[in-house]
Formats: sequence, structure tokens, C-alpha cells
Amino acid sequence: MLLFFFMVVTKMKNNEVKVLITPPSATEAAVLENKQVTTYLYIGKPVRPDIYGSGVRVQLNDAFKEASEIPAWVEEEKKRIPAHQTDFFTVSIKADKTIKMGILTEVKQSLREANALKIVYSANKGKSIGTK
Repeated sequence: MLLFFFMVVTKMKNNEVKVLITPPSATEAAVLENKQVTTYLYIGKPVRPDIYGSGVRVQLNDAFKEASEIPAWVEEEKKRIPAHQTDFFTVSIKADKTIKMGILTEVKQSLREANALKIVYSANKGKSIGTK
């Protein structure tokens, strides 16, 4: 019965990451507490450059999109969470550490236009400065 319970209530991850991401290192990192109201945005070079090209791409859910399409995506993502939790809606940006700041600035501008102001960046926990 316990196995059946977990099979019913567990939500499977349904997004396939189609970009290469090497997260930057951070000296101070925290774990997201409420992942139910968090949505993920991926930025990096495509895994399959023969199909998707070799430039930096923005992936929203399972599709590549332009930064101008982010406000519509945010509205769709907000609809999937309960109305009483929309104030806690967070966008987690998982970006490759080698991307240019221009694309990241464009994405942040689009998120600002969509009133998605809670943004977190994914990073690996690294060594603090000055330690060996």
C-alpha cells in the first residue's frame, strides 16, 4: 500500500534539458524550500548542435524560445500553481557559466516585464575564497 501511495502522489520530472550547463561555483548557497512554486529556465549551448544550432539558447520547459516569449510562459506557469501561492512564484535560472551577460540581461528584462521578480540562480557549492 505504501508503494501504491508514492506512485499516486509522486510527480515525475517531465522536462528534458536540451542545453549543456556547467553551473558556476558559489561560496554561499542555499537550498530552495518550496519547489512546487519554482519553475526552471535553462540557458546554454544545445546538446545537439547539428539539430538546434551552436549558439546560446533559452529553454523553457521542453522547447527553445526567444527572450520575448518569456512573459507569456510566465503567465502559463503561474496558472499551474494554486492562487494563494502565486506570491511565492520563483524562477530558477540554470545557466552555463560561459554564457555572455547580454543574454542573461535580456532574460532578466523579460522576467521583469512579466512581473516575475523572485529569481534564483543555480550554482555548485564551491570553496570559499582564501581556502585551500
